[in-house]
Formats: sequence, structure tokens, C-alpha cells
Amino acid sequence: MPQVAISIGGRSFDVACQEGEEHFLQTAAKMLDEEAQHISSQVGRMPEARMLLMAGLMLADKTASLEEKITSHDSRVARLQARIDELEVAGTSAHAPAEPVEVPVIPSGLADALDQIATRAEAIANEVEGRAENA
Repeated sequence: MPQVAISIGGRSFDVACQEGEEHFLQTAAKMLDEEAQHISSQVGRMPEARMLLMAGLMLADKTASLEEKITSHDSRVARLQARIDELEVAGTSAHAPAEPVEVPVIPSGLADALDQIATRAEAIANEVEGRAENA
């Protein structure tokens, strides 16, 4: 079983851990040391047990706060997913897929332009008929 030397609050400790967990132990010790340094800078020197207790409680408080946020987030995500599922079910069961409807789109002004062309065509036809009668 590997032994890892760690330092917390300026004090050294030898701690045993499982093979391959040395990195995790060092990371956790670093977090605990940062809390202990913060406490020591505010309070000053204190007994080892009290320093470790306070640093542990500070980390536990941060962890609890993060877990609460995660739980709240997960709950919100679950409610939103349930609402999405509800809307999808309502959308597929309440309405059969609609048949496509083709609606001709006539650009604005096209009807007036066609009317003007028809009027000109009639005028030209009348003129041609008049010339044919005079010829």
C-alpha cells in the first residue's frame, strides 16, 4: 500500500492509500491545505485537530452547496424534459399529420398587369379588324 506525504496547514502527514489513488489523495490534500491556509491566515495558529476540523467543515459546506445546486439543476432539467415529452405526445396524438395544401401565390400587381395586357390586346384586335374591314 503506497504511502503519500502530504502537507496541510504547514504540517506534514504520511497517509496510506490504495495503489493508483495517489493523485486523488494529493488533490484532496491540496484542497484541504488551501482551506487550512485560509483559516490560519484569519485566525492564526491553532491546534492541529481544530485546524483540520475547521478546514474539513469548510470543504463539506462547499460540497453541500454544490450538491444542492446540482440537485436543483437536475430537478429543473427533469421537469423541463417531462414537459417536452408531454408536448410531444400531445402534438402527435391530438393532431394527425395534415395533408399538404397548395395555395397559389400571385404576386401583387400581377392581376393589374394582366388586365392592362388584355385591354391592349383587345384594342389591337379591334384595330386589326377595322383595317381588315377597310381593306
